[in-house]
Amino acid sequence: MFWFMQGLCALPAFLVVWSSCTFIISYLIALFRHDVDVLFPYISDTGANPPESCIFGLMAFISACAGIGTMYAWYKFVDKLNENSGVVNPKLNKAALGLGMLACLGMCIVATFQETTVTKVHDIGAFLFFATGVVYLIIQSVISYQAAPFGFSKSVFWVRAFIALIATLAFFPTVICAFFVTQTELHHHKDDQDYVYHLVSAVCEWIVAFSFVCFFLTYIHDFKVSIRPPNTTTTFLFCC
Repeated sequence: MFWFMQGLCALPAFLVVWSSCTFIISYLIALFRHDVDVLFPYISDTGANPPESCIFGLMAFISACAGIGTMYAWYKFVDKLNENSGVVNPKLNKAALGLGMLACLGMCIVATFQETTVTKVHDIGAFLFFATGVVYLIIQSVISYQAAPFGFSKSVFWVRAFIALIATLAFFPTVICAFFVTQTELHHHKDDQDYVYHLVSAVCEWIVAFSFVCFFLTYIHDFKVSIRPPNTTTTFLFCC
């Protein structure tokens, strides 16, 4: 049996690959059409003009749906683990699920409302996506620490905690520097007054986005589980 056929690991694997392609494909198309600069445009800039806006919107929506499925499956996984061990705070698990759903909603808003047409709504969606996404990573790192003796190794916790730290540190420059970017055009030049702010904000935005991707990459091994419903109950079995 191939690794991606074991349990549910195909779910986070698809999310990781598809999300990466969402960012990269729209960037390459926008770059080929000279719609954005080569060095670190905002992710939203790469999906601002058609046809890349159509591709970005569709792929981002599919990524959000895959994220919802992955986060809900992870919530049930931790919930079932907690029935036997009781080491994870159930409220923490529910809070993480709620924040994850909000992050996916933010991604849907970003995918639907382009920044060049409905800027305020787009910015609200982007902030919702990044802010709730970062908090989701932090809470899941805490959950991984609590469940480490029973369901996860300490090394997995440290990897997730490191990724969450990187995402958190990159989130603040993304938001703060964006406030100082006054230029609304897709092309930026070194002579622009706000160029440094744009560059810092854009670089950190890409870091946060791929921190999310890397975090879900750590789910793949833990999703190698079997799900079977004997007597109408769902059983999760570790596949070690």
